[in-house]
Amino acid sequence: MALKQLLKRSQLAAAQAEANKHKEQRAAIDERRSALETREAAAAAALEELTVESTQEERAAVEAEVSAIEAETEALNADTQAHETEQARLDGIVAELEREIEELDKRSNPPAEPAKPKPEDRGRKEEKMTNRTKFFGMTHEQRDAFFARDDVKAFVGSVRTACQTRAISGGKLTVPETMLEIIRDNIGEYSKLAKYVTVRRVNGTTRQNIMGTMPEGIWMEATGALNELDMSLNQITVDGYMVGGFIPVHNTLLDDSDLNLGAEIMNALAAAIGQGIDYAILFGTGHKMPVGIMTRLAQTEKPSNWDDNAPAWTDLHESNVKKLDLSGATGTAFFAALIEALGTAIPKYSDGRAFWVMNRKTHIKLMTKALEFNAAAALVAGMNNTMPVIGGEIVEFEDDKLADNEIIGGYGSVYLLAERGGAEITSSEHVRFIENQTVYKGFARYDGTPVFGEAFVAVNFANTNVTTSREFPIDYANTELGVLGVTAAAGTASGDTVLTVTGAEASGTTLKYVIGDRTVKCGDKVTGYSALVSGTTQITAASGKTITVVELDGNNRVIKAGKTAAVPNA
Repeated sequence: MALKQLLKRSQLAAAQAEANKHKEQRAAIDERRSALETREAAAAAALEELTVESTQEERAAVEAEVSAIEAETEALNADTQAHETEQARLDGIVAELEREIEELDKRSNPPAEPAKPKPEDRGRKEEKMTNRTKFFGMTHEQRDAFFARDDVKAFVGSVRTACQTRAISGGKLTVPETMLEIIRDNIGEYSKLAKYVTVRRVNGTTRQNIMGTMPEGIWMEATGALNELDMSLNQITVDGYMVGGFIPVHNTLLDDSDLNLGAEIMNALAAAIGQGIDYAILFGTGHKMPVGIMTRLAQTEKPSNWDDNAPAWTDLHESNVKKLDLSGATGTAFFAALIEALGTAIPKYSDGRAFWVMNRKTHIKLMTKALEFNAAAALVAGMNNTMPVIGGEIVEFEDDKLADNEIIGGYGSVYLLAERGGAEITSSEHVRFIENQTVYKGFARYDGTPVFGEAFVAVNFANTNVTTSREFPIDYANTELGVLGVTAAAGTASGDTVLTVTGAEASGTTLKYVIGDRTVKCGDKVTGYSALVSGTTQITAASGKTITVVELDGNNRVIKAGKTAAVPNA
């Protein structure tokens, strides 16, 4: 019911605005009529001044003016009638909407139900159900109070309105800070690694102080003078890069309560941010995103943008990136070599808590190598979610996200993840119209870097080089469309044109063409295009007809385009 009322009130506001705007047009009609009456008076005076001595030209001019006034009067009368008819229609719409809203208001206020007595003990079964219905860790009372806040109610209402008005380029909806706080506090449920690293909230580009090795206290006589301790204070510059994704929300949720809609948006936004954070912590390139652990370990020379006040850069690409051949080893022999390699990570800058990232297949392989028989001859696992001997939680990623037989990890507290305040959502229902979904774009801003690379290590135990980089989704939306040079010449047969294309990539791409003037953007997926071999493909097209050529990357997305006119062989 609340959604219908919101929709009707939105329609009423639009109808009233249109009706008022239409009323304002009446002033222009009245001005036209006033001007026409002035001309009529002047024409009447001119007619009275005509005499038998007036020339034919004078008489023709007056008669022409009279004819023009009559024609304009007919047009003005028609415009006036049309305006009044339209005004009556708009006023009727406003009146009908007001009546419907009044009826909905009456129906949405049923008599209050008597309060149910609070049971003294619901037992363990109902307690479990209560836990399942908690919203981001809140009690029912806290949840209700949260959605009763003016800023949260306004935001959820704006989300609904954005869909109902079918705004595909409407204004951005700023997520309330209260909602962001809840997402931040629960980001650990969506990001597998955020809970292991140091998260600091910053505003804009900032320098973060990082304490280096803590000095050892100096012993002295009880009455002696204190010695000055050598404190090493480093600084890391962090910026704020955007991480985000789109959030498909089924339109049926728009009919639900603020709780359902708000939970759907918050869950999806947190999931998009969390997944982006995880892969940036591991493989971020440092270009418009955080620097990942593997990017730091793989560096063979000091980056040009390394801070002067940052900890001293060290080459770790051999000492902390290890290739082991343990495929035939099991039990103690396997784990002795593996743990020795993982022990390369230095914990002295950290809080001592480690994490080890691997895919599920690798985790299971470690468990099988740790299998043993107990005293009762039962097969038991020698490890579960903790790395033997050196400790540290094992964090599983999807099998297709990390390479088999590889482990990345170390002491996460020396990875600095800087979080800038603020996040936004924009919406469009046109993107997924067929699926009956409205798409919400959500993003937040982060930067990060391993402050001390020595605290991390990467190992492959199957005699394969460690994967040190990962391909991130291409930012087509912010990439400029490349230009192809396209030259047309007469083809082999009559009516055919052959195209020569320059400026294309050397490999890894394909060329396609279509007859017609088409506008494309970087990242577009095209349909109706045919394969093109530069200098070979014969194209049958009328003389002067535009031919559009595109270059597609490995994802079949447009990266370059060019056009020319057909010059068929006679």
